[in-house]
Amino acid sequence: MMSVRRTLLALLAIAVLVVAAGALYVRHWLAQPLAIGSEPAIVDVQPGQTLTTVARDLAARGLLTHPRLLALYGRFTGADSRLRAGEFSIKPGTSPRGLLQALVSGAVVQHSVTIVEGWTFRELRLALAAVPTLDHTTRGMQDDAVMRALGEDGKPPEGLFFPDTYLFGKGTRDIDLLRQSRERMRRELATAWGLRHENLPLRDDYEALILASIIERETGHPDERARIAGVFVERLRRGMRLQTDPTVIYGLGEKFDGNLRRADLERDGPYNTYTRAGLPPTPIALPGAASLRAAVQPDVRGELFFVATGEGDGRHAFSRTLTQHEAAVRRYLVRYRQQNSKGR
Repeated sequence: MMSVRRTLLALLAIAVLVVAAGALYVRHWLAQPLAIGSEPAIVDVQPGQTLTTVARDLAARGLLTHPRLLALYGRFTGADSRLRAGEFSIKPGTSPRGLLQALVSGAVVQHSVTIVEGWTFRELRLALAAVPTLDHTTRGMQDDAVMRALGEDGKPPEGLFFPDTYLFGKGTRDIDLLRQSRERMRRELATAWGLRHENLPLRDDYEALILASIIERETGHPDERARIAGVFVERLRRGMRLQTDPTVIYGLGEKFDGNLRRADLERDGPYNTYTRAGLPPTPIALPGAASLRAAVQPDVRGELFFVATGEGDGRHAFSRTLTQHEAAVRRYLVRYRQQNSKGR
């Protein structure tokens, strides 16, 4: 009887030692750095993927030993049920425990896309289509279908999206990024409209958006935005046609070959501000915050004309009278011809 008891105690002691040794090993293993190397490793967790398959993938890449142990530890701690989908950047020196903490944190790798001020909606869509880390849910959709998906059926998309740099995780749907940009423009426009000067010749914030888009396309030097806006506001107040080339170019669309001809200026159309008074029916580009502010806080000096100086710095010469403007045009043409002759 005593021998049996001694045997059982010995077996129990061995079991305790094995468990203790195993626990010590697991504790040691959990603290050891992964075989990442000198550069961070990207771990791409797909939606619905389990910790077991993630661990196997890491082992296949030579980054992790004992993938089953990681899966068991994740089950023990509950981390396996809190796994987040996305790309994770795992730094050199990260341990298996740190890896699990990263995979449940949701701190995914942030990609970026820049929507440029002055782009058209077509250019915006082409730029998004070229981003490989987006989920292209709008591919093949017409513009009106995109607006329908955004809950704005029947609304022209031009000018409604705010230009900025947007961060997103891999697999983000392009429609969600468009929605984010749309909401941003809604807020920026509302803020600008709330700060507008009194007695502007603009009926609502949409007309301010249209004017801001023209200012965006006309401005070559940032500090001239408000002054350019002042010219357009003065013309609108006097009932003069805006006579701005960018609206005509927008109306030509893909027919524009880089050379705006007199026939283009004389051909009537909804975006031809040489033949029609007032603003065009929609924005012609995506205006940034500075152009939005300029549209509602114009620098009105009684000036009715502006033309490029020809100095190559994007600046304009502003005039109050047609005589002054014609003289400025002649100066521009002289500089233009001089520059062309030097380039030959």
